[in-house]
Formats: sequence, structure tokens, C-alpha cells
Amino acid sequence: MNGKKILFVSSELVPYLPENPVSLMSYEAPRMVNSSGGQIRIFMPRYGNINERRHQLHEVIRLSGMNLVINDMDMPLIIKVASIPRERIQVYFIDNEEYFKRKATFADADGNLFPDNDERAIFFAKGVVETVKKLNWSPDIIHVHGWMASLLPLYLRKYYADEPLFADSKIVTSVYGQGFDGELDQQMMNKIAFDGIERDSIESLSQPDYNNLLKVAADYSDAIILASEEVSDDLKDHIASLSKPVLPYVSLQEAEEAYTNFYKTEVLK
Repeated sequence: MNGKKILFVSSELVPYLPENPVSLMSYEAPRMVNSSGGQIRIFMPRYGNINERRHQLHEVIRLSGMNLVINDMDMPLIIKVASIPRERIQVYFIDNEEYFKRKATFADADGNLFPDNDERAIFFAKGVVETVKKLNWSPDIIHVHGWMASLLPLYLRKYYADEPLFADSKIVTSVYGQGFDGELDQQMMNKIAFDGIERDSIESLSQPDYNNLLKVAADYSDAIILASEEVSDDLKDHIASLSKPVLPYVSLQEAEEAYTNFYKTEVLK
């Protein structure tokens, strides 16, 4: 992967959030690329339960200050950065007071999904793209982890279709068994359509549950990684129907070789 530029966009990442399959692989995959000479950037949301002082997050004024329109509302974009010291990896955090200040990730203390999770996902996708544009950094691969990041492939291929910075970028989505129960806001489809994205391209989001979000991510990706042993048959069948390169599940111990080979032989071919 020497010299290749890979953008990792994740819902969760250790050491900033507790370890689970998504947060762990969102750390391990960039670490592997970094150690083999690749250039990386990592993006995640700046949830309010991330300890800014402990992890030494600080705002990047030159990247902040833009407003993103979400469902006809202007929402200020704040960009923060921190470093994972032992790996010398820099992480960019997408922040907004309205969406990410609350002291939790996806759900309240009673386990109820936040009602604006759909808007948070739209804001995150747009925020990542706008920040990478400001950095003027053209990635060879964009690797998506976790459902909060799952709208990124759609927005890159539809809303930002004419953006030259991403013209040659290949999108990989990792599909995990870990998702959420229930559905996001029933108006999610309308909020995405507000951005000029055709309804027939997001038809499955008329029922905005975890599987359908990941189906949309897979539809607009160039390749897919099955990142959990337990992925629903419904999701696996949809992925198989797309006739795109798929990396079957591999253990963490096998991941470095498997991911590197997949990037080289299937994604960048």
C-alpha cells in the first residue's frame, strides 16, 4: 500500500469510544495501512461522550466555520483533530453543537435511538466530504465503517458526483452484524431527497432500518467487506445480487494480509 491514500470514515473508533467490532476494526485497518507505507486520514463524529481533554482534541479554525444545509436548516460545521500517539495517526472529528454535544453516541439512557440520527448521518457524510475538499486530498480508496457513516457512498456518488477530487476514488464499505434495533426517522427519505437525490435511488429507505441503510451503502460502493461472521441473510443476499467484489469475513489475525490483498487486487485493479 506504499504511497496509496486511504480515507477511513467510521461511526466509532478506539481509543475514543469503547471497544466493539466496529470501533476496533476502524482502528486496526488504518494502523495496518499506515504501517505498510500508505497515507491515511480518519474521520469520525465528535460525540459528547468523547473526553476532549484526555484525548487532547482541538478545533482546526481553518477547516471550521462552514454551514451545511440539512433539511433546509443551516447547521455549523466544526472540525477538531487529535492524534493517536503510539501510532502517530491523526483523527479528524466532525462536530456540531446541535447534533453531537449530548453525552451519548446513538441512543439515550433508556436505549431509545435519538430521533435525529438520520440528520446526524447526513451531516456527518457532508461534513467529511467538505472537509476533505478543504484539505485538497484526493483518496485512492474511501473505506466506510459503521452505520452512522453509511450515507457517505450515496452522497459521494449522487450529491458530489461532479466533484473532481473524488473522480477516481474507490469506495469500500465494511458490513457489520452490529447495528441498531428499530428504525430511524420516517422522514429520512424526504430529507435526503431535499438534497436533490432521486427517490428511486434510495427506495429502500422508505423503511430506514439498519439493513436498508447498509443496502444503500453497498449499492453505491465499489467493493464490500463482510466484517462480521454474523451478517443477516437479507443483507448478504442483497450484497451477492450486486455482483461486486466481496471479501468474506476474516479474523483480526488474518485481516492485514486479506485487506491489503483485497485493496490491491479487487479495489484498485
